[in-house]
Amino acid sequence: MIIATCRSTRHANAVAEDLVKKFKKMNINCPQPEGRPKCDWTIVDSGSVIVHLFKPEIRSHYNLEKLWDISFDSQNNKF
Repeated sequence: MIIATCRSTRHANAVAEDLVKKFKKMNINCPQPEGRPKCDWTIVDSGSVIVHLFKPEIRSHYNLEKLWDISFDSQNNKF
């Protein structure tokens, strides 16, 4: 999973389009990005890699990094 911040709607849309083109060049088929045309939160899903493109305020609101944060306790090997 990749989480990235884009400066604007136009930036997020351009990055999503570029990712789809690059995946296709590598023979990785992925559906059209989700979240368009608004592009506050756009998802490009290539199967094994999912790219989340956020506008700054939306990324801060949803805070996916915290949602997926797993801390390990090294003494007890617990999550």
